Amino acid sequence: METPPSDPGAALVRCSIARSLEVVGQKWCLLVVREALLGVTRFAEFRSRLGVAPDVLSARLSSLVEHGVLERRRYRAPGERERDEYVLTPAGRDLVPVLTAMLEWGDAHRPTGLPPVGATVDRTTGQPVRLAFVGADGAVLGRDAVQLVRRATASDPTGC
Repeated sequence: METPPSDPGAALVRCSIARSLEVVGQKWCLLVVREALLGVTRFAEFRSRLGVAPDVLSARLSSLVEHGVLERRRYRAPGERERDEYVLTPAGRDLVPVLTAMLEWGDAHRPTGLPPVGATVDRTTGQPVRLAFVGADGAVLGRDAVQLVRRATASDPTGC
């Protein structure tokens, strides 16, 4: 039987998965990022595409800005008042592999019987791409060839 860490909170602070979920783990966060990756920048567009309540959307956008996933920029359309738009930061664009993994998992394990509506493609060719594990020698590894491991320290022998 595994011994629990002496301070479970310290283990969570060290765990990259737990820290990532603090930023994008709330319902709607990754869907907002998906829409931003598809070019949506304005509140009304996010709301229209997602069908999310305005207060929930506002909270998610603010959280993503606070955590550096989105940047809030002011704009003014001709004849209108000044408003905010939301643009992905480099950290936000770095979520492409996360969303691609979710697309692949959802297609494989939560099929609808309909063609998938999303895909990750090569910008140049438009051809679909897949995520892959690449070893230190550059060889592509199958899922069965890799494993998730804990990295223990003296203060937390169980690791993340």
